[in-house]
Parts: sequence; C-alpha cells; structure tokens
Amino acid sequence: MQEQMIRLLKAEEIECRISTISEKGLSLLLFKDARVDQKILDEIFTPYGWKRSHQSIDGNLYCTVEIWDKEKQQWIAKQDVGTTSYAEKEKGQASDSFKRACFNIGIGRELYTAPFIWIPAVHANIQRKGERYVTSDRFRVASITYNAQREIIGLVILNNRGQMVYEMKAEQEKTEEKLSPQKLRALNQELQRTGVAMETVLERYHIQSVMQMTSEIYTNAMNSLKKTKSKAA
Repeated sequence: MQEQMIRLLKAEEIECRISTISEKGLSLLLFKDARVDQKILDEIFTPYGWKRSHQSIDGNLYCTVEIWDKEKQQWIAKQDVGTTSYAEKEKGQASDSFKRACFNIGIGRELYTAPFIWIPAVHANIQRKGERYVTSDRFRVASITYNAQREIIGLVILNNRGQMVYEMKAEQEKTEEKLSPQKLRALNQELQRTGVAMETVLERYHIQSVMQMTSEIYTNAMNSLKKTKSKAA
C-alpha cells in the first residue's frame, strides 16, 4: 500500500482528562475521541476508503479498521481491543477499541510522547468532597508543537477561565546551513515526479518555507518521496 501521511493532531482536536488529583494539585492526560479518528480517516482515505467492524472474543469487544490498498486491490486491517467504560459498557468498549485500532494505524500516536502534565493546586480550584478531592475546572490545549520525529516539544494548556496553567516551551533547534543547490534540485525533481506539492511537504514538517528545512527534515522528506509512486503521465 502506498504510504499515506497521517497528519499530526491539531490543538483543538486534543482533549485533557484529569488523571490524578490531590490537595497538592492534579495531573492531566491528553487524548483524542472517536470523532477525531473518523474525521482524519475521511480526510486521508475518503469516506469510502476505510471501514470498521466489531466482534466479541472471550467477552471482549475488538475493533478492526480496514484501509483500502489501491495498489494491491485489497483491504489492510488493524485491530485492537477496548476496555470497559464506567457507563454504557458495550458502547464504551466499541468506542475505545476503535480509538485503539486507529492508534495502530498511526492516528494520534504522537500523544505517547506527551510530558507529565502537573497542575499545582495554586492554579486549580480543588475542593475536598468526603474522602476525595474534586475540581470543577476544565482544561484545553491552546497550542502544541512537534519536531521532525513527530514528538511533542511544546505545549500550552489553559483552564476554562482562559488562564495558562501549564507551559512546555519548545526548544530552539540549532541553526544549520541552508540546503545546497544540488539538494534543492533533487527535492524539486522528486516533487515533480510524484506530483506532491511543496506546500504539502512544508505543512507536514511544520515549516513555513524551504529555507527552514534542516538536513534531517530534507532526508526524511526525500525518503518519503522516494517511496511514493510517480504521478500518472
């Protein structure tokens, strides 16, 4: 199957869930929901280029997501099992298994590189309720930055009052020499051969112009282009 680029999640597609909470503060986890998976699958493979199915095995609900391979003329499948939800057990397992299968395809895999997110009590409205601590605060990802390896290197989280409660600053990448004319010509030749637009490459690696392309990004881009079929004559 021709490699399809699974794009990185946008800030507004990532949700924050409270993992632990105490009198000292709370920790957050980043996650995506099934609607984001469906949106990205439709966006990349078209609504008719993928399908999902569920089956129960030993009391556990599995989801299989299949992608149509135009070259091999067959469906390529990825499968995973869901975990029990506190409410609506069957529906919760169906959604969870679907999201996990999409992780196997590559959607949202960058969330595995998220840092430990700790919000101290001074930045959260934490109250004690019986034997446990609770908060009415809600949190959202305001911005997120990735490096060429698709790892999270910058993150800003706000609460529901618009206050910044967490910030991970992206490290400035060391300045490298500009690409040589020979490398630029080789890149343009591959773009012409495959029909891939330069804008697509820039967006994939989160840079604004080819002048920002490092040697590492250039190598990754060329390797990806070389695996891409030539455009139809």
